[in-house]
Amino acid sequence: MYRIILFIVLCQVHDSLLFAQRITNPHGIENTGTTPRYDDVRRFYEELANRHTTVQVHTAGPTDTDDSLLVVYYSSDSKFDVPGWKKQDKLIIFINNGIHPGEPDGIIASMQLLWDITQQKIRLPDNVVLAIIPVFNISGARSLRQYTRANQNGPAITGFRGNAQNLDLNRDFVKMDARETRSIVRLFHSLDPDVLVDNHVSNGADYQHVMTLLSTQCNKLGGPMGDYLNKTFEPALYDDMKQRGFDLLPYVNVWGTVPDNGWDAFMEIPRFFSGFAAMFHTYAFVAETHMLKPFPVRVKSTYELMLSIIEHTSANAATIRTTRQQQKQWVAGSAELAIDWGVDTTQPTNIELKGYEAGYKSSDISGQPRLFYDRSKPFINKIPFYNTCTTKRKTDVPQAYIIPQGWNKVVSRLKANSVKMRKLKTDTTIELTVYYITDYKTTPNPYEGHYLHSGVEVERQKKQVQLKKGDYYIPVNQAAKRYLVETLEPTAPDAFFAWGFFDAVLQQKEYYSDYAFEDLAVELLAKDKSLRNKLEQRKAADPIFAKDGKAQLHFVFQNSLYHEPEHMRYPVYRLE
Repeated sequence: MYRIILFIVLCQVHDSLLFAQRITNPHGIENTGTTPRYDDVRRFYEELANRHTTVQVHTAGPTDTDDSLLVVYYSSDSKFDVPGWKKQDKLIIFINNGIHPGEPDGIIASMQLLWDITQQKIRLPDNVVLAIIPVFNISGARSLRQYTRANQNGPAITGFRGNAQNLDLNRDFVKMDARETRSIVRLFHSLDPDVLVDNHVSNGADYQHVMTLLSTQCNKLGGPMGDYLNKTFEPALYDDMKQRGFDLLPYVNVWGTVPDNGWDAFMEIPRFFSGFAAMFHTYAFVAETHMLKPFPVRVKSTYELMLSIIEHTSANAATIRTTRQQQKQWVAGSAELAIDWGVDTTQPTNIELKGYEAGYKSSDISGQPRLFYDRSKPFINKIPFYNTCTTKRKTDVPQAYIIPQGWNKVVSRLKANSVKMRKLKTDTTIELTVYYITDYKTTPNPYEGHYLHSGVEVERQKKQVQLKKGDYYIPVNQAAKRYLVETLEPTAPDAFFAWGFFDAVLQQKEYYSDYAFEDLAVELLAKDKSLRNKLEQRKAADPIFAKDGKAQLHFVFQNSLYHEPEHMRYPVYRLE
């Protein structure tokens, strides 16, 4: 027993010594060959806050475990007041780490960054404030394992991609199934950050570049921000990172083949943090270091990219602030908004790829041809990058959406995104635009806890709709306008409908007995010549239908007043 107690005490002393070393020398963390434990990361920032008035650690909200989500602020004047920052024209850079805890580069690079700022090794410009999430997926970070990242070159032990619900949090920003997602979303809206940096490690092809960059696609972002991002912000980062010794490459969106022939820009729709941020007019960058590069080099490149973004943001603060305001005005004045995009393969941009020659050889496992990269044969080639997007689908913007109060899962998510709404004070009947779902496809397998719908087609109708006291009236002319359109229009690829939040309307609730309804159907056809004509036209057009008595009876039912109006009717109405 005494030996066990002594062993535990010695372990605790050892851990404390390691932590002390990390506090005094955080630049050595990436060389320890493992990911720092979450509690060490937390204590590191808490100790910095104890030592420096320019640093504060706040609780941002609950997670799916007992851990609270933490956010660390750095402000050079030791003032921590978001409205005050806005009044002083300070720009807020929001840095997120550990959304995938198996990718710890940003976790360590952010610790190094704040350490160097507090030790005055580098200076944070006075017009910039940092808000850093040390680790977003805390439960995944606590699941340290040796074999989590099969293709990643260090560290030896990393966290797990899934959180306590086994959710990939970088697919959760529309459905918001995880409590930590709800917490970070509320924090995001309280900050209204000017720039988002989300730190990752990339999978995929092999090449010489250490850092690849995923930015919001400029045509998808649109407006003044899209123009500035494409023509100024991104090119400046590419030029600066080259000077820092890390040639940037657009995120390599290539799977199962080689990048030599180019690739399409990754389309980060709202389920991803960067796509979510774009809906609220924040410049968003996803840092993707290359998995096969040495861990310390990856950390260094992440550190340098954050510095590059900070310096450009500071130097161009007025333009960034102005383009964001212009973007908000542009969206506010738009009578139509795009809700789905596609890649224009006729307009490539030539970029420089520093790659390795690839080939195929016989697999030692299957004997079949397998891909390999020959690092003894590097090359530098110009390749096409398809970064021009076109609108696949757009919608006219209504005056308001109306959601019946029973759909509380959707309403709660709207409220978490600071959507302004009010409850109707009385029952009323009003003409509204109603969607009927006419077609959709559903994935055969679950995706992040949902069976996703796609290929959604609808039919619009004007209907007198009975609304109840307590139903929600949501004006579209508000800061969340783009978010409302991209989540409430059922044909949008990441709409609430796509995630299955309205699936109950897809199932008919009221039925009939054939033998009993048969006589009633005869009466209905006798009284309603229009219904009889529709039936006859369908029989004439469809020989199989003409021989199917049950199908004909069901046709009469579906086109009669006995068919429930809620069936296949999308329960979000538009006031035009």
